[in-house]
Amino acid sequence: MDERIHEHAAVLVDWSARIDPGDNVVVSVAEGAHELGVAVAEAVGERGGELLAVNNAAELSRAYLQGRAASDTDFADPPAHELAMLEAADVYLGLGGGRNTAATADVPPETRQAARRGQAEVREARLATDWVSTVHPTRSLAQQAGMSFEAYQEFVYDAVLRDWESLAEEMAQLKRILDTGSTVHIETPTTDLRLSITGRTAVNSTASVADDSHNLPSGEVFTAPADANGTVSFDLPRTVDGTRLEGVTLTIENNEVVDYAADQGEATLGELLETDDGASRLGELGIGMNHGIDRITDRILFDEKMAETVHLAIGRAYDACLPGGEAGNGSAIHVDLLADMRADSRLTVDGEVIQRNGIFRWENEFTEEPAD
Repeated sequence: MDERIHEHAAVLVDWSARIDPGDNVVVSVAEGAHELGVAVAEAVGERGGELLAVNNAAELSRAYLQGRAASDTDFADPPAHELAMLEAADVYLGLGGGRNTAATADVPPETRQAARRGQAEVREARLATDWVSTVHPTRSLAQQAGMSFEAYQEFVYDAVLRDWESLAEEMAQLKRILDTGSTVHIETPTTDLRLSITGRTAVNSTASVADDSHNLPSGEVFTAPADANGTVSFDLPRTVDGTRLEGVTLTIENNEVVDYAADQGEATLGELLETDDGASRLGELGIGMNHGIDRITDRILFDEKMAETVHLAIGRAYDACLPGGEAGNGSAIHVDLLADMRADSRLTVDGEVIQRNGIFRWENEFTEEPAD
């Protein structure tokens, strides 16, 4: 087995999930992530955790959802056995990396929407654990990224096996600015969007549950906007439910999407926005800072962390960003959409330029705007 797989497992178990002796650990293993699953199982055992491994094959999910669609039943009652498993778990590790990235593309959209709504209680139970999602490099993901398998392996491990403590210190600078800020203004030739962040707490997403960070790799700072107004264009693609979304534009008033368009995947975008009442509102503003991720791979776990990008999510807001006792935007979806900030862009907080053309003001390459 590639030694980097064991290194990946060690980072996941020790830095990300912080597994302690006696922790009940659920490991959800995609069909292509078997080797990482084996390395994680070994690491959990060495740390004294209690392991329950489950198969998370996309083709099984497709078969089940197609069957439910054919039987004409809804998803009103969450499965009690799945709830019981998650409620007994201390840690939930999701190991992605399937054989077919479009396995569920032909599931009827109304079935997908109903399944998402029906999983709300299950989803809350999973989010109540110390959960972490990661990805094992597979040939299907390499193909989706347009890379050779060997090049994709290098890419994944460059993003995952980082000096997370040093990156956390750098990202803390942006967290402090957002924590004390009131208004974020994003400007590009096709975007003019203002977001209110008053009273919000930004998450320094260091790939560790100790910082309310639940992705490996990570490398972003994110918050939950209280309000948003303007127009935003997303010039970086992503795939949702097997459908490619490209050239997305949203018009937002009082944090509600009032108009939308897409060069590709517009029907799917519309279905997502109609999932429930919260699906047409913004739940997240995220700013990518992981320089180990240097290209779009059509895998959101990586792409949203790429340095010199920002992303906004329609749907659910994360509680870690909200004042105590406040309920943020609720939804069965959380779909990130990405924008490139490398050219002709400006990110300001309360009128101060924090980033220009993807470069933060504390970086050596940052340049002041020329005087008029």
